[in-house]
Amino acid sequence: MHVVIVGAGLSGLCCARTLLASGATVTVLDASDAIGGRVRTDVVEGFRLDRGFQVLLTSYPEVQRVLDLDALDLQPFSPGAEVWLGSAFATVSDPFREPLAALPTALSPVGTFADKLRVLNLRQSVRAGIVDDLWERPETTTIDALRNRYGFSDLMIEQFFRPFLGGVLLDPSLVGSSRAFEFYFRMFSEGDAAVPAMGMQAIPEQLATAIPPETMRFNTRVESVQAGRATLASGEVLDADAVVVATEGPEAARLTGTGETERKSTVCLYWAADSPPVDHTMLMLDGTGNGPVNNVQVMSNVAPTYAPDGQTLISASVLGTPEATDEALEQAARTQLRGWFGAKTERWRHLRTDRVTYALPDLLSLEPPERPLALDSGVFVTGDHRRNASINGAMVAGRHAAEAVLASQ
Repeated sequence: MHVVIVGAGLSGLCCARTLLASGATVTVLDASDAIGGRVRTDVVEGFRLDRGFQVLLTSYPEVQRVLDLDALDLQPFSPGAEVWLGSAFATVSDPFREPLAALPTALSPVGTFADKLRVLNLRQSVRAGIVDDLWERPETTTIDALRNRYGFSDLMIEQFFRPFLGGVLLDPSLVGSSRAFEFYFRMFSEGDAAVPAMGMQAIPEQLATAIPPETMRFNTRVESVQAGRATLASGEVLDADAVVVATEGPEAARLTGTGETERKSTVCLYWAADSPPVDHTMLMLDGTGNGPVNNVQVMSNVAPTYAPDGQTLISASVLGTPEATDEALEQAARTQLRGWFGAKTERWRHLRTDRVTYALPDLLSLEPPERPLALDSGVFVTGDHRRNASINGAMVAGRHAAEAVLASQ
């Protein structure tokens, strides 16, 4: 059996790996110049710049099933976050994983003391049972779950959960599925948030080692698909026993009429500095809501390989699609962070601004937990927009699409 796969992101690569392991042959097509989809890393002046701030959660079930984590040489963030409250940072950490941070967290002005106890209850709740049980829980919005299911105060929600989930799920409004929130919180509780030493693109590169290079074609745009056939923009027609569309939601919708076209966007700003503004490896969150920056990371503290020797790499995330020009946005972000770190920000050198228009699919509901992969047209479609907006969701959906193809023959 021969299968044409449109898209060489995580879903397409996982689909190809599963098919190849079952004895099928594949042709993988991608309109860009390399594998990875949204998970790409560029080297600029010796700095490793991921295309938008991204992390790998080591507790993801499919990640543990598929990837060789040791080979990725993962560099972990410290659990928890430093939250900017307007005049100083306050620590919020996981006392089970960072016992030394238990007292600072308990005394932190982020939320109330009762909120700290509610975090322990939340942690216990999301870790009960197996992971798949989370996708069967009654679904509500994240904000409703935080307030009514777990009882958090508005202070805790505004100071911590809104910026934290804004950075993780790109959902500062907290209107997304409670299932996604609970899944992510379990993943953060059970493992590390980390980046590969060589950048996030090391993940698709590792997946691609199981795929013969001659089966992949880049800079190749697909014009249309139908059962057993893909027509390229060049006019070339590729026949196959099955076609799998493994692209972002809008492109999947163009090709198949099925896909999540609503999206979440983000902007990532990168700066080079002579020294780091802090000496820790925690995520830093804006607990004031004054923006435009939602979260800041000193990437070279976490992964020294992200910067040349003696240099520092700092990234900041702005949520959504701001109308300001890149120059104006960078200046506004720098002004905001001067309040956090002082005048040293004036000496930072701007490296790049990445506007990631399609960072995640906007999945307000995860009912059902996975949308159909086999379409009535005889074409198969996969991607994180078919399951849930995460690296794990993309990888699982890719494997499931391959299994659906194999079952159809």
